[in-house]
Amino acid sequence: MTQTSAALLRLRLRTELRKARIAAGLTQRQVAEKMEWSPSKLIRIEAGEVGISINDLRPLAAAYNISDRRKVEELLTMARGSRRMPFSEYRDMFSKDFMQFLALESAASINRQFGSLTIPGLLQTEEYMRAVFGSYDKDSPEEQIERYVEARLARQEVLEDVQGCEFFFILDESVVRRVAGGKGVMRAQLEHLADLAERPNINLLILPFSVGAHPGILGPFTLFEFRDEVMEDALFLEDSRGTTTAATDPVEARQYLERFWELEDLAIKDGVEVVLRRLAERVAEGGDDLEVLLQREPS
Repeated sequence: MTQTSAALLRLRLRTELRKARIAAGLTQRQVAEKMEWSPSKLIRIEAGEVGISINDLRPLAAAYNISDRRKVEELLTMARGSRRMPFSEYRDMFSKDFMQFLALESAASINRQFGSLTIPGLLQTEEYMRAVFGSYDKDSPEEQIERYVEARLARQEVLEDVQGCEFFFILDESVVRRVAGGKGVMRAQLEHLADLAERPNINLLILPFSVGAHPGILGPFTLFEFRDEVMEDALFLEDSRGTTTAATDPVEARQYLERFWELEDLAIKDGVEVVLRRLAERVAEGGDDLEVLLQREPS
C-alpha cells in the first residue's frame, strides 16, 4: 500500500462515514453516546485526523444502518488500507491542519499554489530550505532544522510521478527576486526552478510587478483537486506566521479557484524557464523588469 493510496483511502473513508451518519439522521453527539465514545473521537475520525479500527467500524456501520455486505466490506477495506498516513513520523512537528495538508498533497490529482512570500516547498532546493527555515527562528536547533528539511525533501517525491498529479504554481515576482541564503544559493534555486518548469507535469508561471495590485495580494494559498468523485476540492490558506489553515467551505474553495484562474490570466506563461535562467545569471544585479528579460536576446 503506497502512502498516496493510504491517504486517499482515509479521506474517502471519512467522507463516506460522515455521509452515512447524516443519511441516518444522527448528530455526532448522538453517535458518540450510542457507541459509548467521547464526542472528540468521532470528530477526529470524521476530520481524518485519526483512523478507525476494524472493531470500531463494524458496530459504527450497524449504527448507521449500513446492512449491505458489499458496502460494509468496502468500508473495512478502506480502514485496513488507511492505517499508516503519509508523514506520520513527523506528527510531533506539525499542526493537525498541516498533517491534513500533507495527506491531501500526496493524494491530489491537481495541485494549484500561489506563492507570494517564498518559493513553494515542493520547488525548493535543500540549501534554500535551510536558509528559509533558519530565517524563521535563528535560535532553532540544527537537528530541528534538519528534520524540517528531511520532511520537505520527502514531500518532493510527489513531483516525480508524472502520471499522477499535475502541478500549477504561480509565483509573485518578489519570490524570484528576493535573495535567500546568499547569491550562490539563490542562483542554484532559480536554475532548479527553470529545470522544473521544463517538466511535463509542472506548470510554472510568474506574476510580474507590472500587474500592480492583483487578486492574490492577501497571501499564499493552495488548492487540491481529486480524481475520486467522492472527494471535494480542498483549500488551504497560509498566514504571515507561515501557518497553514484548512478552509472547509466548498463555496470559498470555488472562489479561490476562480481567483487562481484570474492570476493565471495576468501571469507570464511562456518563456518562464528563459526568464529564470537569465535571473540566475544576474541574481546579484537586479534591474530589468521580467518582460525585458523575456524579450532580451542572449548575449
